[in-house]
Amino acid sequence: MKFLDEAKVYIKSGDGGNGCMSFRREKFIPLGGPDGGNGGRGGSVIAECVSGLNTLIDYRYQQHFKAKKGQHGMGSSCYGKGADDLIMQLPVGTQIFAEDGETLIADLTRVGQRIVMAKGGQGGLGNECFKSSTNQSPRTATPGEPGEEQWLWLRLKLMSNAGLLGMPNAGKSTFLAAVSRAKPKIADYPFTTLTPQLGVVYVDEREFVLADIPGLIEGAHEGVGLGLKFLGHVERAGILLHLIDGTQEDVVLAYKTIRKELKAYSPELAKKPELVALNKCDALTEDEIKEKAAALKKASKKKIWKISGVSGEGVKDVLREMMKAIDESKAAEEGAGV
Repeated sequence: MKFLDEAKVYIKSGDGGNGCMSFRREKFIPLGGPDGGNGGRGGSVIAECVSGLNTLIDYRYQQHFKAKKGQHGMGSSCYGKGADDLIMQLPVGTQIFAEDGETLIADLTRVGQRIVMAKGGQGGLGNECFKSSTNQSPRTATPGEPGEEQWLWLRLKLMSNAGLLGMPNAGKSTFLAAVSRAKPKIADYPFTTLTPQLGVVYVDEREFVLADIPGLIEGAHEGVGLGLKFLGHVERAGILLHLIDGTQEDVVLAYKTIRKELKAYSPELAKKPELVALNKCDALTEDEIKEKAAALKKASKKKIWKISGVSGEGVKDVLREMMKAIDESKAAEEGAGV
């Protein structure tokens, strides 16, 4: 299934049914009272968060969603039937924005969550509702209320516990394939990964979800390359694993470039816990590993993990450290009541 993380849709709730003006007319009752029923309620448009979906592709080819109108009221005190609600099923992590693309209406973060995006119109009143001791033959009935309508933006941010960052060809897809059952495209040229990938990682009989996004380049926060489109997918991650290609000449420049883009895109994202790993160590000599790890440690002021996604060197230790950081992140959220 093709991955799509943004879609624009038009929604309209159903109009309420009109109230009925009617009088009881039966044999031997020529002057019966009013018996016009009320109209039914129009259907609402509801967003529902469901499991099993990880793309918004369904909303690319169908962009208009209209709930049905309520049934009109009828004589003999028959009330119109209310219309069924229109349910739009969305994947976990979907954010709903107003037409301006900036006003956040809802953030669907848990399965079963429901949001009414357009409320159905109320049904009109039949003349039966207007009878009184002073007005025994009312000739008044009201129309149903019109439904609500608006354009909305749907944006999907993947729900992952951890995220992979790095320059193009840093070995992120190889790492994801090595530690999970995900099967991302792997090749020796930049921008092999064009869409985010999710993988379930198992470590010490536990598991967490790891997201791999396309490689970032300078200017990513402004839309250069593929960065701006996909940086949001790691915003929800509890920890970031920053992979540095050890085979390139200037590993410090690669590290600083990514950190600069993170800060420019979102200061909150830049503050997330980060592990820095020198990748592709299987292709380096011991002296090269020591030299480049030392340079990275000086630039990042963090412990440098020496790993290889191909040979598996150091991978298990990094995963355990990520699991530990994820546990700490969850504990902090629970403590804050998130």
